[in-house]
Amino acid sequence: MDFLEKLSIGIEERDSLLCIGLDIDEERMPVFLFESSMDPYFEFNKSIIDSTKDLVCAYKLNLAFYEALGEKGYQLLRKTISYVPKDIVVILDGKRGDIGNTARMYAKALYDILEGDAVTLNPYLGLDSIKPFLKYPGRCCFILCKTSNPSSKDIQDLKIDDKPLYYRVAEKILEWSKLGLCGAVIGATYPREIKELRELLGEVTPLLIPGIGAQGGDVEKTVKYGVNSKGGGIIINVSRSIIYAGSDEDFADKAREMAIRLRDNINMYRKH
Repeated sequence: MDFLEKLSIGIEERDSLLCIGLDIDEERMPVFLFESSMDPYFEFNKSIIDSTKDLVCAYKLNLAFYEALGEKGYQLLRKTISYVPKDIVVILDGKRGDIGNTARMYAKALYDILEGDAVTLNPYLGLDSIKPFLKYPGRCCFILCKTSNPSSKDIQDLKIDDKPLYYRVAEKILEWSKLGLCGAVIGATYPREIKELRELLGEVTPLLIPGIGAQGGDVEKTVKYGVNSKGGGIIINVSRSIIYAGSDEDFADKAREMAIRLRDNINMYRKH
């Protein structure tokens, strides 16, 4: 099942544009897990997945949180990815960006070994850094375009022939899409840019949108400006606001409550 098919199933069957980021952090995880479980990190991820798998179209794993755990983090990545239901998209968020054999090995690790459905990539090195990932049919490369952080403007808003750099990156995404499926990462903290770039990128290009929740992105404008004519085409990622909604033994129930609230809030604007 390729990325677009799996995403479509996730959106339609679960009536959801919500993606949950599984960003494990010992400092925020429930203390009791480390006292009662032999594998607290996986127990945490497993509990979150079990409580939300009927509410999401995707899960996103930020690789930094796993790499920081060393060897056990890599094992945790593989166990978690294997545990996600096969009809739910798995996005591996590493923002890779290198060339030649290095890019080829990044692609091999993320697609062949970890078996992700999609990855996030940094376009600063141009097509040479993207092309090795596009050789995997049925996968999706989400290219950083206009990111949600405040200082993104330091570089991404620089003008090139009267257009900001992020706009020129979006033009490249369209060009690179002829070689394989490319999406764009656009922060919910910049709704005007979401509207502008959806108009440029057209109906097919999927948008991965972080910035809702802890970063304060606007849900209504994100949905209205980001969805395509079929009410899809966007993946709204929320991490901390959901997975750390509770800190006691009912943490998974609290995560579910928050996921339902966010999914329903998103759908309220998606369907009007």
